[in-house]
Amino acid sequence: MSITLATTIAFAGLSTMATAQDLMTYDTVGVWDVLVDPTIGNGCLINAVFEDGSDVRIGFAPDTGYGYILAMNEGWEGVEDDAMYPVSMDVDGSVYEGEGKGIHIDGLPGVDIEFDSAEFLMDVATKQTLTLSTEAGEIMSIDLTDSLRALEAAIACQEAQG
Repeated sequence: MSITLATTIAFAGLSTMATAQDLMTYDTVGVWDVLVDPTIGNGCLINAVFEDGSDVRIGFAPDTGYGYILAMNEGWEGVEDDAMYPVSMDVDGSVYEGEGKGIHIDGLPGVDIEFDSAEFLMDVATKQTLTLSTEAGEIMSIDLTDSLRALEAAIACQEAQG
């Protein structure tokens, strides 16, 4: 893992309200699309849709200084826009606590979780499974295969944005 990934998180960002048509393709790495989100200062992100229907974005928004995970799934009924939900993020046994802001993008309910932890991002990049849970229990578990290469491509994408 290069130091660039850890350093980039210090300058990463949030606020992922772009619809699918707003995103511009930069690259593809395994199951992950590397995209540019012009609605957040040309922040770069990785995006994949998983077998359980979860649509997951992990990215940077240069206009706020945080990283984010945006997780959406049509089965998550009852999510209210702008409501805050306590969320646990387990990466192969390393647990991080956060809050997800309820959102709907292209009709999909989800949570937008900001983070500023380089350790969390390194875990997402180098470990195997990310599981999100609320007080109701597990809501999503995804395979992180190729996430290191995809996040490195997102960093290259971010550097190319100037």
